[in-house]
Amino acid sequence: MLPEIDAEGQQRLTDARVLIIGLGGLGSSSSVYLAAAGVGHLVLVDFDEVDISNLQRQIVHATKDIGRLKVDSAAEHLLELNPEIQVTKIDHKIENEELEEQIKLSTVVLDCSDNFQTRFAINDACVKHKTPLVSGAAIRFEAQVSVFDSRHEDSPCYRCLYGNEAEVEQTCTANGVISPLLGIVGSIQACEAMKIIMNLGETLEGRLLLLDVMHMEWHTAKLNKDPNCPVCSR
Repeated sequence: MLPEIDAEGQQRLTDARVLIIGLGGLGSSSSVYLAAAGVGHLVLVDFDEVDISNLQRQIVHATKDIGRLKVDSAAEHLLELNPEIQVTKIDHKIENEELEEQIKLSTVVLDCSDNFQTRFAINDACVKHKTPLVSGAAIRFEAQVSVFDSRHEDSPCYRCLYGNEAEVEQTCTANGVISPLLGIVGSIQACEAMKIIMNLGETLEGRLLLLDVMHMEWHTAKLNKDPNCPVCSR
């Protein structure tokens, strides 16, 4: 019913392959919306098991899933929601050649991980294979989300934002997070991924969207390509 999308846009979703790395709070909400929207092939990556402490924010899992692999729990939920899609499960940490191969095969990648080492590795492979990357992060009451699209020469990458700084890891498990914040950011990631797939509107490429839910304020910061970036600069 949306003329901007129509049957052609829906077909693009059906033909798309989306790689979701991390099935925590961000991956939970984004995967649900992408499955419901009819993205034809979802590749789910997570090597962790469902814990009771996850259920506050990881809505793709349920109490009955405690102790199960997250990829198994999430795949079951998503296929119940939309049995017409294809789901591939990867229940181990993907690195190096395997990570590059999965990113090379993907239409778009969602980084829903929670550590800099993984985020840097994902970004490096996305830049190398010119695969659009939708990155999200949330902690306590604050979150950020952006799109890095190396198909465009002037697009910054994730490393342009953080350089080589690998700060002390701050995770939801260690520092806490208000649960709806992850749903908000994961939903935005899903929306940006759908826009990329359907070539619709303007994405967050070149912009960093910041949300402070304690004061319910949105801010947008402009991101420029770093000419000295160790990953995407010439």
